[in-house]
Amino acid sequence: MRKLPTGTVTFMFTDVEGSTRLLDELGANRYADALAEHRRLLRAAISRHGGVEVDTQGDAFFVAFPDAARALAAALEGQSALAEGPICVRMALHTGEPIVTDEGYVGMDVHRAARICSTAHGGQVVLSSSTRRLLTGGADVIDLGLHRLKDLGAPEKLFQLGRDHFPPLRSLNATNLPAQSSSLVGRDRELAELASLVLEERLVVVTGAGGAGKTRLTLQVGAELVESFADGVFWVSLAQVTEPGLVLTTIASVLGVPGDLAEHIDERRMLLLLDNLEQVLDVAPKLSELLRTCPNLHLLVTSRALLRIEGEHEYRIEPLPIHDAVRLFLERAALAGPNEAVVEICHRVDCLPLAVELAAARATILPPEALLTKLRQRLPV
Repeated sequence: MRKLPTGTVTFMFTDVEGSTRLLDELGANRYADALAEHRRLLRAAISRHGGVEVDTQGDAFFVAFPDAARALAAALEGQSALAEGPICVRMALHTGEPIVTDEGYVGMDVHRAARICSTAHGGQVVLSSSTRRLLTGGADVIDLGLHRLKDLGAPEKLFQLGRDHFPPLRSLNATNLPAQSSSLVGRDRELAELASLVLEERLVVVTGAGGAGKTRLTLQVGAELVESFADGVFWVSLAQVTEPGLVLTTIASVLGVPGDLAEHIDERRMLLLLDNLEQVLDVAPKLSELLRTCPNLHLLVTSRALLRIEGEHEYRIEPLPIHDAVRLFLERAALAGPNEAVVEICHRVDCLPLAVELAAARATILPPEALLTKLRQRLPV
């Protein structure tokens, strides 16, 4: 790997739109040739403007540039070169100050750049506000407004390069999913399995120990499934609700429903995330009736106990594997590499995401070695 740019870096993420459809239309041989030509043209543009190819997976590129102007020039040249071919590529540019390790870049800037790319359409180049601020010389851009991204971070002001017309970005603006200040670390398998289960089944209950990350995982699943539910994905926090009779009222309040909840939902295709249901489990029969009345409604519930009603499917999550717990600690503590103290800290807090994050927060004050001495014994699960 060539030496990666450090300091302020502009990332370019690219992805082929409709690759499965193209494979079906062109056939395996022609698609392979088109994909190879697409790679050749993009690599030529990237190299000409000083970009460093960080990673390439399938038909997607992850590239780093030492400044925003070069990244913009490479994006323009790459899109121009691809314009006459069958492959249509979405691109995103985002500027930040990521941490560089032996494995590459880590930090929120990487996640944010990838998420911005996922909102774009083929042939479109989308810029973050941090990249836009660094461009001089009258770059031709359109302000696309504030958009929530699938990493659940704070709303990001996005811009489009050029004046071509595209459909609205694939962002989360139609939901009430709460903004998160950091990305989900690990849980790739759980995320894929749970998202698939929610699409197949209408009532899924996520269980697990306190601090295992049930809420964070279900919020990410909701974000990933926004496009699968035409009438919305809505998060309903029940942490402060102690009376079962208030659960449906709370749901109606979140949805802005003045009248009958079931009548409002009716045949709408909707996903409700009911968070912390364990203290109001007696509402289970009413939720069962709501599901019977509303044929396209799906419920994703977090609870320490099951509802014990028909059609319920449990998905239990465990603490993080040690390598993911260490990665979570390093990212939250903004540390460049693991050491024995970090590994032992994660073991002592049983690799529970909440406990790891709390320990990592203290690492901004104490080095891991000093923090370890304060953890005399494992925390009980």
